[in-house]
Amino acid sequence: MGLDVHELKRKAKLGDKNAIKIYPIRKHGNLLLATLLLGNVGVNSALSVFLGSIATGVVAGIVATALIFLFGEIIPQAVISRHALKFGAQTTWLVWIFLALLFPLTYPIAWVLNKMLGSEMPTIYSKHELIEFIEEHEDSVESNIDADEERILKGALTFSDRRVEEVMTPASVAMMLDQNQKFTTTLIIKLRKTGHSRFPVYNGQQNNIVGLLYIKNLVGREIIGKHVGELMNNTVYSVSSKSKLDDVLNAFINTRNHMFVAIDEFKNVEGVITVEDILEEIVGQEIMDESDRVADLRKMAKNKKSNLKTAL
Repeated sequence: MGLDVHELKRKAKLGDKNAIKIYPIRKHGNLLLATLLLGNVGVNSALSVFLGSIATGVVAGIVATALIFLFGEIIPQAVISRHALKFGAQTTWLVWIFLALLFPLTYPIAWVLNKMLGSEMPTIYSKHELIEFIEEHEDSVESNIDADEERILKGALTFSDRRVEEVMTPASVAMMLDQNQKFTTTLIIKLRKTGHSRFPVYNGQQNNIVGLLYIKNLVGREIIGKHVGELMNNTVYSVSSKSKLDDVLNAFINTRNHMFVAIDEFKNVEGVITVEDILEEIVGQEIMDESDRVADLRKMAKNKKSNLKTAL
């Protein structure tokens, strides 16, 4: 009865042989409970009667208490409960026998309990509890969860609590292009050095984003002297800077777009967010390629803002 029925079900589904043996018995919780308690009371009563017939009342009581305490409580609790799955699987045949023998007496009791109490409730854990479990498993030598898996699992459980404004690239450090800007050799080299594959394009001011420029659209084309607006993609998706990351990730998947413009409640552009920004939150570390020069643009933006305040 100390085995959680829902945990047994999960283990049985994953192929645990011991759980497969125990689950068919344990899932009928009230019937098993009534059978075990009836058998327990019967054994205790029979033991008391037997000892009472061969010893005085006080001696019989002391001996019965000692036997029940040692073999009915201490040993099962201290030894068997530590290896409950193993011992439980080895004794299922015996439990099936008592379930059958006592069925006429225990079934009515179990039926009433089922109607009154319903099925057993599963144990629901909070995110913080699951994170604690993951940390404990990673620290245990018996677990096959390593540090990388721990970091990713914790990131997957917590990234949905974070908002766009916490992970976006601020507009102050994001490279944006004017649609009327002409392509020059210097500009092309500058775009290439950023290591980015797409850039927001604005008209007049940065709060007026009108498109995205994809580097792939420039490959193999004669673009020197052309305006940025001629080669940009006019489809632009915006997202509130207050949106949660799980909602934004779903939006990325649904739109098949990898960059959104982050705006505030007044439609002002606050920055840009990419799929990579969200993946970094899930894996728990910065994803840098060979062309990245700055590990954290958000930190760079904060330093830039701090330096500006100092100068003023």
